[in-house]
This record gives sequence, C-alpha cells and structure tokens, in this order.
Amino acid sequence: MALDQIDVDKVNVREDGSIEDTEMSFIDHLESLRWHVVRAVLSILIFTIATFLFKGFVFDTLIFGPTKLDFPTYRGLCALSEALSLGNMLCIEKLNLRFINIEMAGQFLVHLKVSFVFGFVMGFPYTLWELWKFIRPGLYQKEIRYTRGIVFFSSLLFFLGVSFGYFILTPFAINFFSNYQVSELVSNDFTLTNYVSFLTMFVLASGLIFELPMLVYFLSKIGLLTPGMMREYRRHAVVAILAVSAVITPADVGTMLLVFVPVYFLYEISIFISASVAAKIEEELNS
Repeated sequence: MALDQIDVDKVNVREDGSIEDTEMSFIDHLESLRWHVVRAVLSILIFTIATFLFKGFVFDTLIFGPTKLDFPTYRGLCALSEALSLGNMLCIEKLNLRFINIEMAGQFLVHLKVSFVFGFVMGFPYTLWELWKFIRPGLYQKEIRYTRGIVFFSSLLFFLGVSFGYFILTPFAINFFSNYQVSELVSNDFTLTNYVSFLTMFVLASGLIFELPMLVYFLSKIGLLTPGMMREYRRHAVVAILAVSAVITPADVGTMLLVFVPVYFLYEISIFISASVAAKIEEELNS
C-alpha cells in the first residue's frame, strides 16, 4: 500500500525508511501540542527578554528611528528628489513632534509592550516551525510535498510586511500627523503610549496582511476558494482593501494608496497562486 494511503496517525517512518505503528491517543496529541506551545512561547520569551535588556538600542535606534530626519526613508526620498531634479520637493525637512509620558508606570509598561512585540516578531518563524511540526504528522506525503517551504515563505512574507509597515507606513504617518495643525496655538505633544501603539499597529497589521498569499494557498487547497471566485469578487476586494487601507493609515490619500497598491498586488498574485493550486488538483484527478 502506498504511503499516502496509510493513516499517518498510526504510522511512523523510521530513519531507514521502514514503517512502524505508532497510534496516538487524544491525550498523546494534547501532550504533543502542549510541548510545541511551550517551546514556541519560550522562544518568544527569550527574544522578549533580550529586547528588554537592550533598551537603549531598541528605543533610541529602532522605536524612535522614524522620528529622526536621518531615517533611511527620509534620506531615500531626498536622494530620489535630487535624482529626478525636483530639488527638495520630496524631502521631509521638519518633524514637529515631542513625546511625553503622563502616567506613573507609563514608560515601564511601554517598555514591556515593546519587548513583547519584538519578541513575537523575532520568534514568529520558530513559532510557525513548531506549529508545522505538530500538523505535519497528520498529513499525507503528497500534502507534505505541496507544503514544503511553508515556514520559510510565511516568515518571508511576514518580515516583508513588517518592513513595509516600519519603513514606509510609519514615516509617512509620522510626517502627516506631526505637521498637521488645526491652529498655530496648538502644539503636537504625543504621549509615548500613543506613539508606540500607532507604530505597533502599522508594523503588525502590515505583517499579517502580507500573509494573504499563504492564506489563499491553503483555502484553495481545501476547496474553499477558487481563482474564478477571486476574479468574480475582484471589485469587492478592491473596496475591502481600500477600507482596510483607510483604517490603518492617516486620513490622506497618498498614504492610503501606499497601502492599497502593494496589498492589491498581493491579491493579484494570490489569484495566480489559487489558479496554480486548482490546476494541480485537476491534474491529479485526471491522472
């Protein structure tokens, strides 16, 4: 009998290629899941502690980096402006902002929050790996073959999204809000908590949104999504993407388009991915 026709909950492949029965009870599955969760949480905790210990670098260089005029994004815009012979048109030359703390434990709590967010981001690949190791024994060999590289590509998309949120969305949002005034009598003094909340929202939201191709891949594999369906509802998707872009960005059209364009591009890529999955499934059924 072929390996992909055997109940994989009842088999284990030895290193020499032979198969032995290893039926797991419900309690065994729970115990296995518990240890996968424990190891994933420990990885996040290790990165969280490391971030907490390097407070100066994390805050001065990373967290407050987008608030400084020498941030790579601002320098890149100036270089682009000069290359296009636009003078200083694209340069961001002033950021009118100052941060304050109005709560007794405010800075400490923000320190903890930032450390946990960094721990989650840095521990994301290992957490995915632990989840994959738990799911993998329940898959057939052909399913494992189709999902090869899932941890790598999911992590890559996540970090691309995080980078997009940090280097693109955050600087433009800071520039918009720091220079926006309803009156010269009002200065922009932002609380530390508010700034960190905005930063983490942009970064984490972008990271999760960029997982769209992987989500489409799995929904297509189980038959809940088809390329025809995605093409049919393309206009609805455009409206939904615009709505999401408006929610996670400042109220200016330029920044909203910065979110809309790459996410819509991911949607079109996802249609291609769904079509590829559908073609493979049809090929298997006909073979």
